[in-house]
Amino acid sequence: MIGLGTEPDRHTCSRAGCRAEASSRVEWRNPRIHGPERTKVWLACDEHVGYLRDFLGARDFPVTVRPLEPRASS
Repeated sequence: MIGLGTEPDRHTCSRAGCRAEASSRVEWRNPRIHGPERTKVWLACDEHVGYLRDFLGARDFPVTVRPLEPRASS
């Protein structure tokens, strides 16, 4: 369980049931509800990045896929 105000130990894919480490950010929005200033982010592993991108694209949502930047070590 993630505590409030803390970072998770690793970034996990947003695909239902997937526990793999994410490698990409799938940035999207629903233009029928939100303006360009409101963007949501799903994380995706290599296996599911195409699935998540296509799922959102099929609904005509604007979608951008970017690499997930590694965290800076403290």
